[in-house]
Amino acid sequence: MDDERTLAGSDVAIPTMGVGTWAWGDRSTWGMGGYDAALTEASIRDAYAASIDAGVTLLDTAEVYGSGESERIIGRLLADDPQRAARTVVASKFMPFPWRVSVTSALLDSARASLDRLGVEAIDLYQIHGPISLRGHDAIADALAAAHADGLVRAVGVSNYSVGETRKIDAALRARGLRLASNQVEMSLLRRAPETSGLLATCAELGVVVLAYSPIGQGRLTGKYSADNPPPGRRDFSKHPMAIVDEVVAVTRRIGEAHDRTPAQVALRWLIDKGTVPIPGAKNATQAAQNAGALGWSLGTDDLAALDAVALAGRRTIQSRFWQHG
Repeated sequence: MDDERTLAGSDVAIPTMGVGTWAWGDRSTWGMGGYDAALTEASIRDAYAASIDAGVTLLDTAEVYGSGESERIIGRLLADDPQRAARTVVASKFMPFPWRVSVTSALLDSARASLDRLGVEAIDLYQIHGPISLRGHDAIADALAAAHADGLVRAVGVSNYSVGETRKIDAALRARGLRLASNQVEMSLLRRAPETSGLLATCAELGVVVLAYSPIGQGRLTGKYSADNPPPGRRDFSKHPMAIVDEVVAVTRRIGEAHDRTPAQVALRWLIDKGTVPIPGAKNATQAAQNAGALGWSLGTDDLAALDAVALAGRRTIQSRFWQHG
């Protein structure tokens, strides 16, 4: 089994892979007129149990996912299953909307509200959802330091930060006796930019764990879609024509057949072998088990080279919903 990683500045250990829970609370996704009416709290409960049992114990959520509903669902899961809850690591995020000028008070209020929804004593990893605040890095670092000092959070991180932004917030936190534990960015075989831009190397240098969201391109790397059968919904992160995606999937399929793995498992393993912690979604027990198939093995040198050769650069997509999917 893959080794756990300890988040800098804390005693929080996270597994090699986690679960992204944006879909767990967003009404546009989990029924109520969304494109996947089969996603229910019962199927989420099954996905949670299967994930934890497979060692995928990190749940990543945010205050804006379903206006807090993702956190409420997780809170119910933890309360109803104390045995699995004891093994679960919870990460959440504060959205630094530009109008939250008093960022320390806003962050503290938001962290306490997240704690109430989650029903936990402290958030294991608390992240800044994106570099969109009108305040500088020092103000953001002050806010995170206050939350840490008050015992509301155990480790602190960011999301969607560039190389320069990562270095600046890391320095600001170190000046306050803290460490930057993580940077959550979109990365997959359809968006290799975090590696080619130098972000992965920078994070490795600083001891920052990279969490990779949308690691299978919001389903486009599973192999169940194609140019003739495109995915439904608003799946537009680093959008590429499906004809190009098909070429990437063909390579993951070929490599997967040699390892008795699926294209999605190969895509996830590529991220793990790059040193990141992918956080794919899981809407039911089957998907959770499929995700877990990326653990416990490694790609060969030739496999990695073949995947690198077809990986697409992608682009950083500024979402009108302020990275709500991150």
